[in-house]
Amino acid sequence: MNDVLIQAISKDDAAASLPDLISLLQNTVNGGASVGFMPPLSVSTAEQYWSSVFADVSAERRHLLVARADDRICGSVQLSLVMKENGLHRADVEKLIVHSDYRNRGIAHVLLQALEEKARDCKRTLLVLDTVQDSVADRLYRSCGYVPVGAIPNYALSA
Repeated sequence: MNDVLIQAISKDDAAASLPDLISLLQNTVNGGASVGFMPPLSVSTAEQYWSSVFADVSAERRHLLVARADDRICGSVQLSLVMKENGLHRADVEKLIVHSDYRNRGIAHVLLQALEEKARDCKRTLLVLDTVQDSVADRLYRSCGYVPVGAIPNYALSA
């Protein structure tokens, strides 16, 4: 893990980061991960998605953390801040993804730890997420202490 750097992406980093983020998202979605998109994921759809993320980062509604290795982004995770008055203690964990070339190195775990630290900095004490039951992601979250609160049958479409 010494060769992986975790960093926050700001609106100023958006243009330079976009190609790697598009590639990362395409690799994840086209590899079968359930992260809100159906394969095959086009460059234009990925670019539109990341543009909306950067808009939220600029508006301070979201934090984007990335893992870098070998001079490229190899993973990312997002902290989406709940902005409702009665939810200012909460945030959503979104799109914890690692490029297939970099999996099984502990990068997802390190990204999740960095996200939790960012949540504490933002005074968010409750983190919420959704994932596919009994998936690799589900096992990761459970191993990090996340507690399942229920299952919703047919919640997301699958390829």
